[in-house]
Amino acid sequence: MVAKRLNIWLILVVTASVLTSCLSRPERLRTSLPSSSSSTKNHPSSGNIFHKYADIIGVDARNLNNYELYRYIDEWMGTPHRLGGQNKKGIDCSAFTNHLMLDVYGKNLPRTAKDMAQVVKRKYENQLKEGDLVFFNFDGKAFDHVGVYLGNDKFVHVSTSKGVIISDLKDPWYWRYFSRAGSVL
Repeated sequence: MVAKRLNIWLILVVTASVLTSCLSRPERLRTSLPSSSSSTKNHPSSGNIFHKYADIIGVDARNLNNYELYRYIDEWMGTPHRLGGQNKKGIDCSAFTNHLMLDVYGKNLPRTAKDMAQVVKRKYENQLKEGDLVFFNFDGKAFDHVGVYLGNDKFVHVSTSKGVIISDLKDPWYWRYFSRAGSVL
């Protein structure tokens, strides 16, 4: 009886892992960062949001001009990770990236990080621009995590332990697993 329950539990865990590209994985605790292009003339409050994210990313606020991107990130910041989740109650990395790319850039992407990695025009990390995708190989599986590049080596993604956050690509943890980057065609 115990063996049967263990087998059923194992099947459920494996099935859940296969259904999404953001597999649960242990992550070191890190310092949390605070929680279509338009100009600031069209969005009077955009100065505040640009200053907030310029500080987080480490750039001059005048270099940020995609209000919709940072408004979108601000709305989702801190949303918890949930394997297979697709809403603000819980979301995984590929669903978040998918929603962001559709809502901000009007681009449809496949559901999983692995499939997304196949439809990008590959780039080296020194060629990355805001809105490009960055992929990671955790757990020894190809392209099981994805995020959206913001600039200055920062990217937004869904951490399994902290939810939607902005992280540094060159953080030794992420850099070790970084595997591909590219622009959505």
